[in-house]
Amino acid sequence: MKLRRKENKTDYLKRLHLLKGKSPRVVFRKTNKYIIAQYVRSREAQDSIEIEVNSKKLLTKGWPKEFAGSLKSIPASYLTGYFMGILIKKNKKENPIVDLGMMRVIHKTKIYAFLNGLKDSGLDIECDKEFFPEKEKINGKNMREDFSKHFQEIKKNLEK
Repeated sequence: MKLRRKENKTDYLKRLHLLKGKSPRVVFRKTNKYIIAQYVRSREAQDSIEIEVNSKKLLTKGWPKEFAGSLKSIPASYLTGYFMGILIKKNKKENPIVDLGMMRVIHKTKIYAFLNGLKDSGLDIECDKEFFPEKEKINGKNMREDFSKHFQEIKKNLEK
């Protein structure tokens, strides 16, 4: 157990506070290739994943194949959060709290793009808008000119 703390994988005090709250959590994680989000409910310190979304799912929703390497970008984070929020609302789940784990929280990054997606889907997430990335970055205008036109199409496909 102490090994996970030394490896910066688990902050047990933070986890204890999250578990005492008895609210479901949305867990945000990023890997070298993807963004992963999970809707987790805990009972007696045992986590059960009720909904899981991976940014790889965006490929089936209209994400262009030539941008497959960018499934961990700011637009992918936003759309993954947006999709997670839609699934939470569709399944009539309780409004969650956000669990970022041991990740460094820096303003205007993928984490806040994900939170912006959750908020735009209709979930009640407390966060100042000044921390969110600019709309141009979220829409993918910094990636390539032709990506931003795909963005709205992907967003509509996620709502279906």
